[in-house]
Amino acid sequence: MPGRRRGAAGGIPGRRRGAAGSVRRSGWTPWLYLAPALVVLGGLLVYPVYQLGLISFLEYTQAQVSGGRPTSFQGFGNYAALFRDEQFWQVLLATVLFAAACVVATLVVGCALAVLLTRVRAVPRLALMLAALGAWATPAITGSTVWVFLFDPDHGPVNRLLGLGDFSWTYGRYSAFTLVLFEVVWCSFPFVMVTVYAGIKAIPGEVIEAAALDGASPWRTWRSVTAPLLRPILLVVTIQSVIWDFKIFTQIYVMTNGGGIAGQNLVLNVYAYQKAFASSQYSLGSAIGVVMLLILLSITLVHLRLLRRRGEEL
Repeated sequence: MPGRRRGAAGGIPGRRRGAAGSVRRSGWTPWLYLAPALVVLGGLLVYPVYQLGLISFLEYTQAQVSGGRPTSFQGFGNYAALFRDEQFWQVLLATVLFAAACVVATLVVGCALAVLLTRVRAVPRLALMLAALGAWATPAITGSTVWVFLFDPDHGPVNRLLGLGDFSWTYGRYSAFTLVLFEVVWCSFPFVMVTVYAGIKAIPGEVIEAAALDGASPWRTWRSVTAPLLRPILLVVTIQSVIWDFKIFTQIYVMTNGGGIAGQNLVLNVYAYQKAFASSQYSLGSAIGVVMLLILLSITLVHLRLLRRRGEEL
């Protein structure tokens, strides 16, 4: 009997060790399934970012591209030259303010239309969804060209309807930024609208009905009930909008003809393009790209950390 007990007791740890080993071996299984996607992401994302950072530390101009001069290591010299450039700080400030305005406007329009979708009948809802998805599917360069035509001082219908005569929206700095903001919101709000609408439909109807029975207005219901329940979704669309609007290029380049008069409508992406390709200063353009990447990563990480401190589920 003692032998049996020892044998039984001795057999249990063996089985436990075998189970633990199988658990450890199975822990690699998800990574094996993810390996093909990780390889693709490494080729499409990691390697270009590596090359971007590498070029930003080199002297890399047209002379080096053509082979006329050897490439030399500059360290942080390109960043020092960039930070000494007064225009860089002006463009950075304009980019931050413009992106913030676009994000706020896109979220307001998208969330308002998402709530509207829950309150209209099936036919108007379908028409609004199709119209929004059509705007979302329109290429940026096509949408920008159409908006430039609509607000053209000579042939555009908007000035005629508003009685503005030959007013040029792209001549002034703020009017040009406003025009681009309209186009950015037009092509961006469908993503917010569809995502938030899906989140609202997932909320139990009893919760909304209880708020209505308590006498809450639609605005109070959104602020106190719907928005807190949609906070994870709003986090996703906010971060996505920040990334999209901070690195905007096509709309500014097309609608202001490369950055506006004397560069008054430059944003960082267009500024980097001018430095890299118009001036053949590829290292400075790469340095601007690295700065943009670090800013976006910092914004995202700070936002996620603040939400985690508040106990939100990410």
